[in-house]
Amino acid sequence: MLNTSFLNQLAQKILLNHSENSSDLLVVLPNKRAKVFLLNELKEATSTTLFSPDIISIEDFIQDIAGIRTLDSIELLFQFYQVYLEIHDDEPKETFDVFANWAKTLLQDFNEIDRYLLDPDKILNYLENIKEIEHWSVSIEQRTDLIEKHLKFWKKLPEYYHSLYDCLLSQGKGYQGLIYREAVENVNHFSNQLSNSQHIIFAGFNALNQAEERIIQHLLACEKATVYWDIDATFLNDFQHDAGLFQRKIKSSWPHYKSNPYEWIFNQYQEEKNIHIISTSKSIGQAKIVGEIISERISEGNTNLQNVAVVLADENLMLPVLHSLPNEVDALNITMGFSSKNNPAQLLVSKLFKMHTNALNKDPKNYVFYYKEVLEILNHPLLEPNIQSNELVTKINFNNYTFITLKKLKELYNSENELFDLIFNQWNFPANKVLDQLSQILLVIKSKLESNSEEEKITRAFIYSVFKVINKLKNYFIEVENSSIDTIDNLYAIYKQVIDEAEVSFEGEPLNGLQIMGVLESRVLDFETVIITSVNEGKLPSGKSMNSFLPYDVKVEYGLPTYKEKDAIFAFHFYHLLQRAKNVYLIYNSDSDGYDAAEKSRFITQLEVEQPKKHNTTFEYYNPIVPNIAYQLVSVPKTDKVMVRLREIAEKGFSPSSLTTYIRNPIQFYFQRVLRISEVDEVEENIAVNTLGTIIHKTLEELYKPLIGRLITVLDIQNCLKKVDEETLTQFKLVYKEGEIKKGRNLLAFEVAKQNVTNFLNQELASIESGDEIQIIALEHNYERLLEHPTLPFPVLIKGNLDRVEYRNGRIRIIDYKTGKVEQRSLTLKHWNGLTTDIKNDKIIQVLAYAFMFENELKGREMEAGILSFKNLKSGFLPFTVKEGKDVISIISEEVMQNYLEQVVALLAEIMNEEIPFTEKL
Repeated sequence: MLNTSFLNQLAQKILLNHSENSSDLLVVLPNKRAKVFLLNELKEATSTTLFSPDIISIEDFIQDIAGIRTLDSIELLFQFYQVYLEIHDDEPKETFDVFANWAKTLLQDFNEIDRYLLDPDKILNYLENIKEIEHWSVSIEQRTDLIEKHLKFWKKLPEYYHSLYDCLLSQGKGYQGLIYREAVENVNHFSNQLSNSQHIIFAGFNALNQAEERIIQHLLACEKATVYWDIDATFLNDFQHDAGLFQRKIKSSWPHYKSNPYEWIFNQYQEEKNIHIISTSKSIGQAKIVGEIISERISEGNTNLQNVAVVLADENLMLPVLHSLPNEVDALNITMGFSSKNNPAQLLVSKLFKMHTNALNKDPKNYVFYYKEVLEILNHPLLEPNIQSNELVTKINFNNYTFITLKKLKELYNSENELFDLIFNQWNFPANKVLDQLSQILLVIKSKLESNSEEEKITRAFIYSVFKVINKLKNYFIEVENSSIDTIDNLYAIYKQVIDEAEVSFEGEPLNGLQIMGVLESRVLDFETVIITSVNEGKLPSGKSMNSFLPYDVKVEYGLPTYKEKDAIFAFHFYHLLQRAKNVYLIYNSDSDGYDAAEKSRFITQLEVEQPKKHNTTFEYYNPIVPNIAYQLVSVPKTDKVMVRLREIAEKGFSPSSLTTYIRNPIQFYFQRVLRISEVDEVEENIAVNTLGTIIHKTLEELYKPLIGRLITVLDIQNCLKKVDEETLTQFKLVYKEGEIKKGRNLLAFEVAKQNVTNFLNQELASIESGDEIQIIALEHNYERLLEHPTLPFPVLIKGNLDRVEYRNGRIRIIDYKTGKVEQRSLTLKHWNGLTTDIKNDKIIQVLAYAFMFENELKGREMEAGILSFKNLKSGFLPFTVKEGKDVISIISEEVMQNYLEQVVALLAEIMNEEIPFTEKL
């Protein structure tokens, strides 16, 4: 904290006027956080021993006057629902999740009405009259049930208010507004109880509601209190400046200040300051800038960061900022509300609800999980280190489990693990059993965290915030018999409503290290260096969004705060952060369109216009560091180890697809063949094209196997046609394993596979009936042949799987099945030069490789090789052909093979050449 800070001067004043009776002094501050800083200032300002004054927040002070306990938002919501049920005892009632949608807004309005000491009947009846006027054009006889129900809701508002108020008051607890209203009623009694030596100091306030004003003015009139404001003359004296709006009203309207000085008015805003206004693209860029600013300060020797505050106007930037901080930041304190929406523990609980809800809805008896939901749970960062489920994930992917029963899941896991059992045990009602299970899961996860690890403090805070909400739900279900909570869906709906009311609280050392806070948490505090992010409209100030049933004109008429007053509050907080700071960094998102678009805050524009003489203001645009070259192609030299590996591949065999992979992209060949990096197995929810191709290949293989080695007859094909359905289904189950094939896209794929096989067989039948003699030599058979050449450093084995080799009408025919569409031009070659440099020739390279492998078994017979495309069956067999002038030759002669081998040897020589690196192609 600064030596010239407000709290430092307050400490000096306390020691000057109350050092002898400090134990009778009560200091009331805007928030609890400032207490630690004030105590530290008192300690620093005195060398003697004295009793500390009582230091409390304004909310705690009002609560003490009223003698009523504060309910948190979740308890209040449940309490209101019980009141609602009692009011509508004999009428149709809304479920809790529907009720909560409007109850949260209504409770905020009740709170405002009470804090500003308004007559609830007057304002709520006024609201009812407005709604009646909105429907004035519809006569009573013509009103629909929907209109009647709508108007009845507004008529019920006074009853909701009084019933809730009386219910809470009878229990000695209440929401903030109720407590404030009761405190005003009790303030005379409270002040009479104070002894002559007791005194109260109110310090650092700005915007006060009517209840606070009434209480403070009463204590001032009784000479039991002193108020110390924290306002700069620049804001107070400028009647156009929003930062001084509330204090100008107080100074001019409170009777106390007709005869007493207004303390304290400072002149610090005009002092010398360095203000850096930095614009950047997107929100995430702001987090990076914060990290860089902190790094600069550390590199300049400012390792003590306790005088540095990072103020986040947008709480969603908290995690990006934390990840952007340099490693040298060894201590920090986070003081801000963080929404549970992005809490990892909350996300885990939501995923558990989703998984178990769907399991119960799909098949409550067998408890069937959807694989994606299971994998999301297993891979969740809070669970993955503690369950060690890599083997289970591999089994699910390999066996293609789209849906998996609880019994099967436990069989596949086959290990003792408490957390795994808790996660996947079947959820049973009543609701408390489910909530108990969730509590146990969170406790086990917490027990696995390292208790002394600084890094896991935030994780513990996330877990604890959700744990508290679940415990409150448990307590509610213990206290209340509620028949509407009879399904997981209803329980989840309630959970979603209450989790929105929960915020994450972080632990930290306020007096040590970097301070990270929200705008409201900065009240009363002063820092030498202030970094404010998201200085954009809608964030700072927060904008016109008013979550209320009370229209704007009603609020204005009754003196309730509107967005204008809200903007003035933000203006005060913003300028207060600047008031005593020496170095200020204002960071905002400059993107004006697209996703994450934002507009520069009016506060920045105001600073540009005002420009005090001693303010050194700079404007910067932060550009991310962009390399001069957008993308550098990967190039991998052929080291000795790589050459050893290439020799291994040559000995084990190059497949035709390996050669085409190298032509397509040498770096892909390097990853797949040299490094042996294969694609990770994933569940095929919908049958992939290559899987469908495998099924068709396998079906044809099984149908034709009995026919190998003899002439195929019409009867043979007719028998095959009868077996198509059964054999296709068998192959589906073998290849697709546990995948779902009885419905959806997979059922269509199954029908497509059957149709392709049937069409092929019908074409074969027509060929035989027209006189073709067909004898199958091999099906799905592996062939290999050693290729030796003087230009190669060592012999290379060429090997591959031939889909079908047949002897047709006195000629060997090698057929490669393709499920995709292939046309004759893809297999027609005009000239040999450049064969292995153009990937368009991949099919030619492949079928000629098959011909090379089979060549030694020709025994003088002619040979042709080609493709049979299932999406182009009408074109029949598509042979490799060479155009020589006007002639098109499909027979693979020795000359053709010689020309082909020259090209392939050149390709292999390049692959084996250690001087030529593997270079990526785009």
